[in-house]
Amino acid sequence: MPMATTIETGPSSVDRAAALKEFDETKAGVKGLVDSGITSIPSIFHHPNLHITSTTSHLSIPTIDFSLPRPIVVDLIRSASINWGFFQLINHGIPLSTIQTTISTFRSFNELPTNVRCKHYKRGMEGGFSYSSNVDLYKSVAASWRDTIQIMTGPARPDLNLIPEVCRMELVAWDERAKEVARELMGMMCEGLGVGVGRMEEMTCLEGRLMACHYYPPCPEPDQTMGTAVHTDPCALTLLVEDQVGGLQVKQEGEDGEEFWVDVKPVPGALVINVGDLLQIMSNDTYKSVEHRVRANSEQDARVSIAIFYNPGKRGELDLYGPLPELISSEKPAVYRNFTMREFMGTFFGKELRSKSLVECFKL
Repeated sequence: MPMATTIETGPSSVDRAAALKEFDETKAGVKGLVDSGITSIPSIFHHPNLHITSTTSHLSIPTIDFSLPRPIVVDLIRSASINWGFFQLINHGIPLSTIQTTISTFRSFNELPTNVRCKHYKRGMEGGFSYSSNVDLYKSVAASWRDTIQIMTGPARPDLNLIPEVCRMELVAWDERAKEVARELMGMMCEGLGVGVGRMEEMTCLEGRLMACHYYPPCPEPDQTMGTAVHTDPCALTLLVEDQVGGLQVKQEGEDGEEFWVDVKPVPGALVINVGDLLQIMSNDTYKSVEHRVRANSEQDARVSIAIFYNPGKRGELDLYGPLPELISSEKPAVYRNFTMREFMGTFFGKELRSKSLVECFKL
């Protein structure tokens, strides 16, 4: 298949819409650009006002041992969800070999010949599956250096025939293994809030599941672009596994109000957990959904991560979501209004992937 080598790579006045269309229609993604041997990235990937250096190496997100006594784990999860919005979970019961196999099979798909991969390339989620580069390609200020498979694993099962055979059974099995850990986590997060252990599951927060499998190829100019732009997650909870390449960063604020980035150092076999926008809203701002990003890959090996976003499965016009009534009082009134999941997700998809703009849309 012809590659997108004609896309202009210099700082010119290229017609951006035409360049995006040209790149997208190759169906080869960012991996195709790398395979073509480019030494500089197309201008559609140039991120304006890019600040990569404001990082700190002496901090790390909390690591929580899931095998500790439950009251201790609940306290640690509550603290991490309040102060960081992120934590790594170890000793969660999923074997390291299972995680490695899941990551490996997805990597194998992305490293198939272009003429094989491109047969799966499509932006729409018909059948609960898509494979493309940059979900927000036509909305964002700049494209990011990654390709992605998305699979809607719940509440309805996807058309399994659409999932590439090389990773089909492993990704479906991963959804089931991860769901059991997510169920326990949701119960502990509810306990940390002082509400019923099954509250989130009763609200069907375990049923709406979207798996996003990201492939970040090596980038010839990593200081000019991002792997994933700054954003928060439009969900209740995110559960992620990654290889050892690294690149995920979480934004934090110092005592003096200065903001900085903290590297999430990969831990073999760990699950990376973060609070989503919906859980921040449901907790009435007790738990925090924090901004995070992924640096463009400067390593020789591609980076792979697989995230599952958990959201309510009930999405009718009468199914309303907002701060849990148990967490509203005269001392702490509701910070957000109620809304349907259709409005919530419609607001997210109407914007480019960025910042805290989603929760701000629902503040009272």
